[in-house]
Amino acid sequence: MSHHPILIHPDRRLRRIAATVTDFDETLGELTAAMFATMYAARGIGLAAPQVDIQRRIVVMDVTPANDERNEDAPAPAHGKRILINPEVLAHSEETGDHEEGCLSLPGQYASVRRPARIRFAWQDLFGDRHEADADGLLAVCIQHEIDHLDGVLFIDRISRLKRERIEKKLAKSRQRT
Repeated sequence: MSHHPILIHPDRRLRRIAATVTDFDETLGELTAAMFATMYAARGIGLAAPQVDIQRRIVVMDVTPANDERNEDAPAPAHGKRILINPEVLAHSEETGDHEEGCLSLPGQYASVRRPARIRFAWQDLFGDRHEADADGLLAVCIQHEIDHLDGVLFIDRISRLKRERIEKKLAKSRQRT
């Protein structure tokens, strides 16, 4: 399976607002398969199409419970693979939570981000059928993080200016070393 190069901040293409998907054909399945391959190769749990310079509202994610949260003798959990086309948050809780977030477009950089603890979201599948569901925990965080990418927003936009500048300096230093 082919991989796509992942755009790295401060690439301006990460700031574009992605276009709504209107064609639900076989190329969409091929694209999401390549996005999963790219995400897994980079050891991520979510990837939005704009991160691979595809300006369409497409997200792939695999939020699987951590192995240390289950009994070693229990069967491995089912994959939490999801494909979200044209996803949107419909409602969110007033309750918030802080979660350590990272991003494939900001490699090696992490920060605590406050987001709504629970969301109601909608999306379309590969056939264009619309769905709605509730999410909390890591799944809710990942969905909100990836929808932000579709809107040209990075997690560093949701933290203090001082923390953002610190992360950007670290990222610039790491780019100079390579």
